[in-house]
Order: sequence, then C-alpha cells, then structure tokens
Amino acid sequence: MEFREECFLPVIIGADINAYSLARSFHEEYKIKSLVISMLESKIISKSKIIENRIYKGLENEEVLVKTLIEIGKEFENKKKLIVLGCGDWYVRILIENKPKLEKYYIIPYINEDLLNEIVLKDKFYEICERLEIPYPDTFVYNCKQQNTLDFKYDYPIIAKPANSALYHYAKFKGKKKVFRLKSREELDEMLKNLETSSYDYKFLIQDCIPGGDDKMRVLNCYCDRNAKVKFASLGHVLLEEHTPSAIGNPVVVINETNNKIVKAATKFLEEIGYTGYANFDIKYDERDGIFKFFEINVRLGRCNYYVTGSGFNTVKRIVDDLVFNKELEYQVADNENLFSVVPMGVIKKYVKDKKMIKRAIDLQKRGKICHPLIYKGDMSPSRAFYVYAQLLNYFRKYKKYK
Repeated sequence: MEFREECFLPVIIGADINAYSLARSFHEEYKIKSLVISMLESKIISKSKIIENRIYKGLENEEVLVKTLIEIGKEFENKKKLIVLGCGDWYVRILIENKPKLEKYYIIPYINEDLLNEIVLKDKFYEICERLEIPYPDTFVYNCKQQNTLDFKYDYPIIAKPANSALYHYAKFKGKKKVFRLKSREELDEMLKNLETSSYDYKFLIQDCIPGGDDKMRVLNCYCDRNAKVKFASLGHVLLEEHTPSAIGNPVVVINETNNKIVKAATKFLEEIGYTGYANFDIKYDERDGIFKFFEINVRLGRCNYYVTGSGFNTVKRIVDDLVFNKELEYQVADNENLFSVVPMGVIKKYVKDKKMIKRAIDLQKRGKICHPLIYKGDMSPSRAFYVYAQLLNYFRKYKKYK
C-alpha cells in the first residue's frame, strides 16, 4: 500500500467499524496511517496496515482517556497537528468537556459544551424542532427517579428510548436495549420498573411509533464549517438496520439519495444554533401523513459514515480542509447513488422488506457501485480477512435470531 507523510495525524478513539471507516477515509484521501487508541484489541483494527493501534486499559474512564491523550499530544508536539475523533457518544462528550486541557495538542472538531448540552439531550432537541417548525414524532417525556403520570394519547406499540445516550451507556438493568418497542402498558411498566433500578437518572422518551420498517429510515450527515455555515450534506436511504438488542437502529445497508426538503430543514436547524463540525440526523418517513420526521441529532459521524466516502465524497477531507488548512469550503450535496453494506447480499435479499429497494441494491451491485467499509483492497491480509469475513457471515446468524 502507498503511504505518505502529512503535517497532521488522526487520533481515533474506538475499535469498531466507525473507527476503521475514518482511518480508511484518511488513507484514501491522504495515504497516511491513523493512530487508533482503544480499550480492547479488535482484529479488524489491530491487523490493519493503515492503522497504528495502541491498547489502553480503562480508556472509557475520563481521567484515563484525558491523561492518555495528553501523553500522546506531548509525544507529537511540534511534529504533527493532531486531529482527535471519538467513535462513541461518551468519548465525544469527554473530548468536548476537556477542550481546555486538550486544545493545546489537538484539533477537536466538535461543538462546545453548552451547545452539546442543549441539543444532544433528545428532549431539548425536540424543543428546538418545535420552535423551528421541524417535524418530529409525538413524544411524552418520562422523568426518571421522579413521580410520573403516563399521559399520552397515541396507541401501542410505542417507542421508548433514553434522552441522554451518553449517560445511558453506563446504566445497567435487566432487559436493557438501545431502543425499546413496547406493545402494551404492561410491557412499558415492566421496562420502567427495571430502568428505575439503574443509575440512569435523566429523562426517558415515550414516542408515537411511526409505522413501517427499517426502509422508512433516512440518515443525514451535514458538515458545518468554522463559521457555522452548512457546506455539505449527504442523505442516505436506509434499507436495513441492526436488529440485535445492543445495536438496534444502527444502519447496515444504505443507498444514497437526495431530498432538498430534508436538507433545507437540517440546514435551518444547524445554522440557527451556530453548529460547527459534522452533525448526524436520524429521520423517518411517516406514511400516515407523508412527512419526514426528525428523530435525533448526533454530534459526530455515525457508525455507517462510510456511505458518504464510499459514494465519492470523502468525509474527512472537509475536516482537514476547514480546520488544518483553513480553506474556504464550497457548498456540496452528495448526489452519487451507491450501495453501502456491512452485510452479505443474501441478508439484503432475505431481510429487506421493500422489494423495489432489493432490486435497486442488486442493480447497484452489478454495476460495481457498492462499498463495504471493512473490505479495503491492499488491507486484506489473510489474518485480517479472516476476521472481516467471519464478521460478515455472522450476520446470517444474527438476523435469523433477531428478525
């Protein structure tokens, strides 16, 4: 593989598909190695030629992570401009809350703490959507550790999820899921009873369940430059999501598409609040009224971010041009149709509900317009390929168990 030296070095925190996708994007654009730091060894990371992987125990602990980053910062001081990227909500929050300690060593491409606290909490996000007349699902806010009267007018099934994902990450209780789909009041009462035994003490959202499967979902990534102007937008039509309880809702199959109305609404939101860096929106089409409804905002690139790079619009180039080289970015909307998938075509054919979207996926595959974030030519040594393809084939088992 080809490698070059650049004046900057990515420092990526994590060990999942997200981390590899970011490292791959950096290598594709700049032919550089990324430094990936993680708590545990993941073979798809540690066996990679485009990554230097360092393992640190307890990296999830704020004190350990900050100390580790400062040590790495001193190691490269006056040698490289370091760009630090977190592959989890809790990592990003730690980076943002410790900007005063870390900015001496790192470019931190995330918003400030005050804005984070205003929008990353889903109940606050919906308040802004209400003010800006941006559609969102009907929502009842349940206050954990307090007395509540469950008073909402929509019928079961309902969706229940934490308003604070970072805080929820540390909660432990029976039956914990990323998102709950509950069919009755009895199921809701049981879930809330278990939730109240955990450390989670913020709000839980009980929402109207918008009908339709995974293929009604959309994912939107926008980049706002250092002047808080939206300069890039890439919309993806989700065909299939993860169904395992711990990862439910993560897109695994995405086809790029365009929708000016969605991008306009997101732009209105982001520029109104003075956002900078990447924002990731989850959106669902409600066939009852024909409206796309915004679910939440994530203040980082999500797990499926390679659907953007894979379609010809490299995600990290905007960060580097904006924050390393101080270039003026041109406005772009990604408009190349491409199939992003982390699952085999057999899973797509069997578990995607929309037959028209299956045909569209097969057509894109035949035309070579397909990408898998972990399958990167030149970085598929026999040892790494074993783990990549084992993970790929494991999806047959996972979807059989969690349909």
